[in-house]
Amino acid sequence: MPPFVLASVSPARRRLLQTVGIEPIVQPSHFDESLVNAESSDALVKILAQCKAETVAQEMKGSLILGCDSVLDVDGEIYGKPASKEEAIERWQIMRGHYGTLYTGHALIDQTRDKLLVYCGVTKVYFANPSDAEIKAYVDTEEPLKCAGCFALEGKGGVFVEKLEGCHSNVIGLSLPLLRQMLKQLNYEITDFWEK
Repeated sequence: MPPFVLASVSPARRRLLQTVGIEPIVQPSHFDESLVNAESSDALVKILAQCKAETVAQEMKGSLILGCDSVLDVDGEIYGKPASKEEAIERWQIMRGHYGTLYTGHALIDQTRDKLLVYCGVTKVYFANPSDAEIKAYVDTEEPLKCAGCFALEGKGGVFVEKLEGCHSNVIGLSLPLLRQMLKQLNYEITDFWEK
């Protein structure tokens, strides 16, 4: 089996892989996301995921490389990580009581077979209606500053999410069912990468 490489510094993505028995080699891409523009959230995350995977592929030969990128789309506005606490508070004041669509791009490069797969996972996220005081307290934890869409479902932000439509792990940064399907398409089983 080729080594499984995660082209991301996201601890949440690494934990998701570990949860299903995969201990990835973590190799951050350091790709400059500001170089990419796209018409839609779907296109943007697919391009970014592919760019991250391809950047790491130049350094890691003979590997299976997974690149991912997530954004939250609220009423046509694309939200990545907020730049400041003030921006995070403003976003939460818009998001509360509404829903957003979380897009996660997945790019899988199999260097042993010279193949590339690129897909997008989509999950609808319905937000609770936290008070201004709750929003400020949450932003003061600094958790939302590290997350696309300003919240971590698997962290304190989970208390402000009322409902999901679609894959829950996609919201955390990586759709495990989609990864399994992509591996199958490359003629692997996800169990091939379980730690022995």
